[in-house]
Amino acid sequence: MKYRFVLMALALVLVLSAISASAAPPPSRARNAVKPKADPSAVFAEITDDPKLPRVLLIGDSISMGYTFPVRRMLAGKANVHRVPMNGGDTARGLDQLDAWLGEKPWDVIHFNFGLHDLKHMKNGRADPRGDQVRSPEEYAENLDKLVVRLKATGATLIWATTTPVPAGAGNRVAGDEILFNNAAAKIMKRHGVKVNDLCTYVAPHLAKYQYRRNVHFNPKGSEFLGRKVADAISAVLAERGGR
Repeated sequence: MKYRFVLMALALVLVLSAISASAAPPPSRARNAVKPKADPSAVFAEITDDPKLPRVLLIGDSISMGYTFPVRRMLAGKANVHRVPMNGGDTARGLDQLDAWLGEKPWDVIHFNFGLHDLKHMKNGRADPRGDQVRSPEEYAENLDKLVVRLKATGATLIWATTTPVPAGAGNRVAGDEILFNNAAAKIMKRHGVKVNDLCTYVAPHLAKYQYRRNVHFNPKGSEFLGRKVADAISAVLAERGGR
C-alpha cells in the first residue's frame, strides 16, 4: 500500500513537471527573441510647451528625425524643441507644407535643411541612380530662396544646416552631389544673411564611425553626434537673443 502511494506521488510530480516545462518558452527561443523596434512616428508626436521657454522648430528629412530626440534632451529646460510632423523631404514638399508646419504660434529659432531628397535620382517614379535628378542645383537654389523668404517673415532667427555627406554606393544618390547642392545653398544663405550650421564638414571626418555603409543615414551614435552640433548652434542663437 505504501509502495503504491509512493509510485502515485512520483507520477504526479512527473506530470506537473511536464506541464510546467511545456508552458515555458524554450531557453534558446527566449535568448533569441527579437525586441520590438521603437515606433519611428514617435518623433512626430506633439510636445507640450513650457510657456517660459523659447520655441524652436526643426525642419528636415530623416537625418533630422535621427537627431530630434538628442536635441530635445540636450536643450531640456532651455527650449521647447518641436519638429515638422513628417519627413520634410525635398524643397517642393517644403514649399507645399511650410504654412502648415509653421502654424499660428510664433517661433524664436528655426533650424532647417533640405537637400538629400532634391539631389536623388528617379526613373519612372522609382529610385534609380540611372534616372534623372529630382532637380538641378539651380532649381534647388530657386526653391530655397522662396523658402527662406517665407521663413524670414516669421521673425525667427534662422539656422541653415548643410546637407550631410553622400557616400559611394548610396542607392539613387551620387557621392559628392551634396557639395554642389551645399555650394548652391551657401549663396542663398549669404544673400539673406542666414546663419549656417555646417553639419557636412563637422561629420565628414567621422563617417566610418557614424554613418552606415553605402547609406546616407547615421547610426544612433552618429545621430547623437549631429545632435550635439545642432543643440550647440541653437543654444548660441538663444544666448544672442537673450534666452528667447
